[in-house]
Amino acid sequence: MAAQCSQPIAPAPLQETSVKGYITDPSVTNCAALATTAPRQRRKDARPQELLDAALALFVEKGFAATRSEEIAARAGVAKGTLYRYYPSKDELFKAMVRENLSIHIAESAAQAAQYAGPIAGLLNEMMRAWWAKVGDGNAGVVCKIMMIEARHFPELARFYVDEVIQPSKALIGGLIERGIRSGEFRAVPIEATVHLLIAPMLHLLLHEHSFGEHDVCHQTMGAAELLDAQLSLLLHGLLADPQGT
Repeated sequence: MAAQCSQPIAPAPLQETSVKGYITDPSVTNCAALATTAPRQRRKDARPQELLDAALALFVEKGFAATRSEEIAARAGVAKGTLYRYYPSKDELFKAMVRENLSIHIAESAAQAAQYAGPIAGLLNEMMRAWWAKVGDGNAGVVCKIMMIEARHFPELARFYVDEVIQPSKALIGGLIERGIRSGEFRAVPIEATVHLLIAPMLHLLLHEHSFGEHDVCHQTMGAAELLDAQLSLLLHGLLADPQGT
């Protein structure tokens, strides 16, 4: 009896077919592939915007010149090679940022102006307030500030910015002023000088908000919205041929 108990008992053979059947089941492998591919595809589609967001955040913190490409890649959670796959250089990334944050709003305003048939003063007022809300009052305004600071050090980017932002903006606003003069709504004014008079206070306000405004060292008693109200009231009423009739 003791001898019988001392003999080892052989283990039962493994059922390999059940494991193989589970692994090779098409319904399981297809679902697994879909579960892993879909998030990866979504991440890949979102990656250019993630890189732009990371770059803008770093430009806000450090400035354009001081920000390195590898820092942008790290902030976006990708390898440096992935950054270069979408944007071959930091300059190209900055150009994409300008198009994304500035050019698109200029194009939208131009399309709006082309279809507008009401008083031009009202349209200018609406457009400039919209520009401040979309650009000047947000991180996109940093793109303008960076260009004004860095233009002399990056002449190729400066030329791009002039062609992409400054000239289209001047053409849009100048065209509206000319329309107002032709219709008799505005008095005859030098168009180019008037364009600069409309734009310059906006840029000054932008620089203040993204420099001194962040630290409140000037202790302003008026907010940006109130200053914008005063500026537009003075300038637009100064354009009107019959300001008493408004």
